[in-house]
Amino acid sequence: MSDHSQFNIDRTNPGCWTINFSNPPINMFVPETIVELGATMTDIEADPSLKVVVFQSANPEFFTAHLDVAKAVAKPGVLDLWRDFVLRLSSAPVISIAKIRGRTRGIGNEFVLACDMRFASRQNALFGNPEVGVGLIPGGGALEWLPRLIGRSRALEFALSADDFDADIAERYGWVNRTLDDDDLDPFVDTLVRRLTSFDRRTLAAAKTQINRFGMPTAAELQSSNDMIFPMLAWPDAQARRGKLRDIGYGVRSDFELNFGRYLPEFGRVDAEHTAKAGH
Repeated sequence: MSDHSQFNIDRTNPGCWTINFSNPPINMFVPETIVELGATMTDIEADPSLKVVVFQSANPEFFTAHLDVAKAVAKPGVLDLWRDFVLRLSSAPVISIAKIRGRTRGIGNEFVLACDMRFASRQNALFGNPEVGVGLIPGGGALEWLPRLIGRSRALEFALSADDFDADIAERYGWVNRTLDDDDLDPFVDTLVRRLTSFDRRTLAAAKTQINRFGMPTAAELQSSNDMIFPMLAWPDAQARRGKLRDIGYGVRSDFELNFGRYLPEFGRVDAEHTAKAGH
């Protein structure tokens, strides 16, 4: 088995692994996270007794923060590894469940979208793809998964507003299966896992494969958004907006990371004020 420094795997329950993500201080996705997920996926695919995988966070405030874009730029091939991981996870003969507490933004949201099922804490889950607010687009699968799950108009609202959405809206829109009170989340998922692991692995996999015909993006679709990210970093708007991320608590536990969506409109207002002054 591989050694996963960011992923602690509990294999004590027959037929089920529980995988805890821990990359302090706020569960940032860095290139090593994606590499380790690929290695984890290889282990998942190699276990013929495995039926269910549950992903959860060791940090109650952050399921996953977002991608560290600067580190990803230094290793541009990492987004290809991400696309491969997403396709392997969503097509694997194993049922993947995201049990979500804390903030789930950017590539973190794209991670849970690639899981087969998503269950969220009503009190402690928050979702967002903030990329448009920093001059980019979601490039890790949100633009491919969301229209399939929640429809075109709601996908546009979610992606273009770049705002944070609470768990109740996520449930109402359909990008999580359901929300539960925080105390009920663990027992609910545990009961579902016991039910699923009581069934035959081949039957579960066959049913998943058939459903995937109608709800899973293709590799070419995922690659289309993936290929846009790094070139967009050179656009003036992206450079100006990303410049405003400096010195406001990016990548650490801060008011900015806790309330990412609230800050993004201010980036544009500053640009508008400078444009107005230049016109006088």
